[in-house]
Amino acid sequence: MRTDLFDFELPAERIAARPITPRDGARLLHVTREAWADRAVRDIPTLLKRGDVMVFNDTRVLPARLLGQRGLVPVELLLHRPVDEAAWDVFAKPGKRLKPGQVVTLQGGLEAEVLAKSDEGLVRVRFSKSGADLIAAFHATGHMPLPPYIRRADDAQDRADYQTVYAAHDGSVAAPTAGLHFTPELLKAVDAAGAKRVHVTLHVGAGTFLPVKVEDTDAHTMHAEWAEVSAETADVINTARRSGGRIIAVGTTSLRTLESAATDGQVQPFSGDTAIFITPGYRFKAVDVLMTNFHLPKSTLFMLVSAFAGLDHMKSAYAHAIRSGYRFYSYGDASWLEKAPAP
Repeated sequence: MRTDLFDFELPAERIAARPITPRDGARLLHVTREAWADRAVRDIPTLLKRGDVMVFNDTRVLPARLLGQRGLVPVELLLHRPVDEAAWDVFAKPGKRLKPGQVVTLQGGLEAEVLAKSDEGLVRVRFSKSGADLIAAFHATGHMPLPPYIRRADDAQDRADYQTVYAAHDGSVAAPTAGLHFTPELLKAVDAAGAKRVHVTLHVGAGTFLPVKVEDTDAHTMHAEWAEVSAETADVINTARRSGGRIIAVGTTSLRTLESAATDGQVQPFSGDTAIFITPGYRFKAVDVLMTNFHLPKSTLFMLVSAFAGLDHMKSAYAHAIRSGYRFYSYGDASWLEKAPAP
């Protein structure tokens, strides 16, 4: 499909620089197959039915933006994905000037030796620490990787704000932002409504920030990300579907993980890379409802929600959200999307 079909105008003042406090005080646009309604995130328990399953991505965001220098030249590394205990693929600024064998000295004394460069714009580096020591160094000296459309420096508050309350496994360089709205109290209300909660893991890579630069979606290449669905989680989901329960993905990362693990109408245990790219025409195999934030124009995520709820319907819903003052992107408000009929 043409990429420009997924374009829309968004006033700069609609981009949220900070989240709402408390988290569940954000607005929620409920998009049904026919229309939409304005609600609040704390209303989610009223939208649930007994037997539904909500699926959360329990990845933890690393302070993945590393600052340093090579000689007198400032260098910024943005972690993308690990290669082994000490090596990572990163996006680097200025990446073109880095060459294999060069060493970047980062804040806190951590060093990164350049190993190779790829045609995808990635730089492979080997750090001077490995394993748990390397992760500890990231937490000690790294910066939270706020998206580039949040035009301010990260601060101590972002260490809490840009992390879900149920985060468990280090590995992401961007937050699964739909989950940022949940508080312990809201999770208890979900349980009281009779819905079950399960977790999957998808470590979000820095490629999530990259724009789609090609004119046709068929020419776009997704960066692979590591995901996992346990046998226990798959069993809960499959049992619920057989009993008529809905599968509700909290965030596009949860949805992409489930769709990557689904075959023959069942979610299978899964552990490995996924580069699934969902555009209109895709037949969803595992998810009935999607809760997600509002996404960038011409982004792979707006293409995904358009595939899920219908392109024209989503454009109309987004236009309503813009007119009504909804807050967009990572720290913004959320939407609750019911799946459109299969094409």
